[in-house]
Order: sequence, then C-alpha cells, then structure tokens
Amino acid sequence: MMKKSTGLFIVLGAMVSMTQISCDGVNDGKQKDGKQKEEIHNPASQTIPEEAKGLIGRWDITVDKNGKQAPSWLEVKLSGFNVLVGAFVSDAGSSRPVSHIKLNQGKFSFDIPPQWEGGEGVFTIQGELVGEEIKGTIQTNKGNTFAFTGVKAPYLVRTGDVEWGEPIELFNGNDLTGWTTSSNDNQWIVKDGILINQKAGANLITEQKFEDFKLMAEFRYAEGGNSGIYLRGRYEVQIEDSPKDRHPGSLYFGGVYGFLSPSELATLGVNEWNTYEITLRGRMVTIVANGKTIINNQEIPGITGGALDSNEGEPGPIYLQGDHTGVEFRKITIVPAK
Repeated sequence: MMKKSTGLFIVLGAMVSMTQISCDGVNDGKQKDGKQKEEIHNPASQTIPEEAKGLIGRWDITVDKNGKQAPSWLEVKLSGFNVLVGAFVSDAGSSRPVSHIKLNQGKFSFDIPPQWEGGEGVFTIQGELVGEEIKGTIQTNKGNTFAFTGVKAPYLVRTGDVEWGEPIELFNGNDLTGWTTSSNDNQWIVKDGILINQKAGANLITEQKFEDFKLMAEFRYAEGGNSGIYLRGRYEVQIEDSPKDRHPGSLYFGGVYGFLSPSELATLGVNEWNTYEITLRGRMVTIVANGKTIINNQEIPGITGGALDSNEGEPGPIYLQGDHTGVEFRKITIVPAK
C-alpha cells in the first residue's frame, strides 16, 4: 500500500510540475522575473497606423446610381492597435456595423450583409483615399455596381448660448402652402384642419431650409403605423406603432433611426395625439415625447437611411415620411436659431 501511494504522489507531483511549466511558459502573463506583465487598455495610448490616418473618421458619401445621386455615410474607427472597424448607412435602412475594414496599400474594402434589401450574398464596398476625398465602388448583393465619392463629415460643433427667433407655423391648417412632395404620388390632404397622409405615397418636404431649431409637432398614427420626421432632411426621428412593453430601441418610437435609442417608449399609443418637441443644435439633439425627455443632448453621428442628401454642413428642410403608412399632423411649429 505504501509503495502504491508513493508512486501515486510521484505521478501527481510530476503532473503539477508539468502544469506549472506549461502555465508559466504560455498563459500566466508573467515575465521571467515573476512580475505580472502590464496589459495596456488605455485608448489614449493608441497610435494610429500611418496608413490609416487619413481614412479614420466619418464620411459623407454620394453614390451615383445610374445618374441619380443617392446619399450614404461611413464611419471608420480604430479598434485596439491596428484593426479598423466602423459603421455604414446606405440610402435606405439603418446604420449597419462593419466588423472589419481591410486596408492594403492604400485601398480599403469591407463586406456587409443585406438589410431591408433582402436576398442572399453581401454588399462589397471598395475604395481609396484620393487627396482629401474617398472614391470607390459599391457592389450590391444582386450584382449591381455603383461608384461613390465621399468627403469628411463636419463636426458641427456649436459654442456659446443659442438665441431663438420667432416661431414659424409650417402647417397653416388649410392647405399644403410651403410644402412640396418628393414625387407625383401625393397622398397628402388637409381635412378639418388636419394634415393627413392617406396611405403610402410621396414624402412631404418644406420649401424652407433650416439649420438649428426647435420643432414642435402633434401627430397621430393608426395601428401598424410607420412614419418619421426628418430633421434638415437627413436625420429621422421615428414615428412607429411600437408596443409599450417593447424594450426601447433606435428603430422604435422616439428613436433617431438606427443611431439613438430613447430612454423609454413614451408613446400614448395608436389613434392618440402624441407630441414631439425636438431641439437640434449642430449634431446635438434633445427629444421630448409627450412631456418626457427621452433623448437628452445626444450626438447624431450621421445621416439616417432615407435622407435627402449627405451634405451635413448645409441647412436642410423638415420632411415628413409618407412612403410607409398613413399618418396625421395637426400642428407643426419651428423656432429657428438666430
């Protein structure tokens, strides 16, 4: 018995010794002097690879779709020490994460799966930095190839206190004066002082353009309703029949589509008059829904799908989405910044 136990102790001792050698040599993170290696996780210590310096940032993109100029957007970020990741917005749909942007000899490329476009396969985006612009192609999952150009997106930083001007009633309660439609398929009418989009059709766009402002809107939607208010024609604040017990998200009621999630779904529900008070200054937006602040001075990173253009540094109109479902408005007031 003693001999067997002694043999067992020898075997166990050898196993422990081998385990210690294996761990010390590979995975314990210690240097030879026994001190723990320091793992650096401080973003301030990042050194941007020289080849990626010009590419990192946000880009306002214009895609040539057979002669039609379609807006798009790209953000390139450094993850860790040398991996490029980002986000991409097409001319439709929401922001899509990009898990890896490959950069080789000045040319970048990445693949993204389809979103609302449907179908199989991937979209392949390829491009390069040309001076202070990017140029390249987008190949769709259906085999179409479109050329694009992009410029660095402006920061739109505002300083100092804002001074507000006089209120402007964008909807006069009688007709569509001051508005234009995005196509000939106009489904917007005015009845009993209410602006009504009867069914999916054209979007409604103000003739006036604005930079910084406060916007107040009273609106109503039916069951299954889906619409939105575009700020400067580029950033959609979602109007949607979102179940009140759904977890808040950027695609639901009160969200900035695909980018910013509300703190709660503050909707009053279908067939009720809901209110938005939206303050936009530069990229910073505050949204109050039915008296509750649901997004508080948050940055909108870039354009959302359905934007009129990607010229973020310019003033733009207010536009009401009409190409999804019917929606009604009874008051739309804007207070521009002076």
